Amino acid sequence: MRIILGIDPGSVKTGFGLIACEGSQHTYISSGVIRLPVGPLPARLKVIFECISEILEEHTPTEVAVEEVFMAKSAGSALKLGQARGAAVTACVSRGLPVAEYTARQIKQSVVGTGAANKEQVQHMVKTLLKLPAAPQEDAADALAAALCHAHSQQSLNKLNQPTVRGRMRRGRLS
Repeated sequence: MRIILGIDPGSVKTGFGLIACEGSQHTYISSGVIRLPVGPLPARLKVIFECISEILEEHTPTEVAVEEVFMAKSAGSALKLGQARGAAVTACVSRGLPVAEYTARQIKQSVVGTGAANKEQVQHMVKTLLKLPAAPQEDAADALAAALCHAHSQQSLNKLNQPTVRGRMRRGRLS
């Protein structure tokens, strides 16, 4: 069984979500939002690193999916977001976990069917796909969507790597 940790990084709050995958079945494990304290960025980065490390210790995922940095409202916001993402990724790779990166558009396309989906659509589809009683918080839903995107991507890759026999059999030979 694969356990995938999805991460939606942020410098104010970071979403996380864990799913278990067996074949094409995806089961919800846990999700939440790491709310970062007000203060200097280095202290917030430390909180991200420590909280992600704690999640890794508790749930022992086998793979990680992280949303890539997109151009934010300003260059400064994008830099802070990139550093928050770096703190989360560092916590994962320091434990030897493989980390896959997906754009927000790829994640939305995988989960909702359109790369232009809004937050509510992502929350609804995450709730539906994981059979949750209620929609998760925005950032947790985005993290769960990243995990689902990774699961779907890996399923597609596995199908592509399956050996196939082409042609017709004639007297014990392939023609």
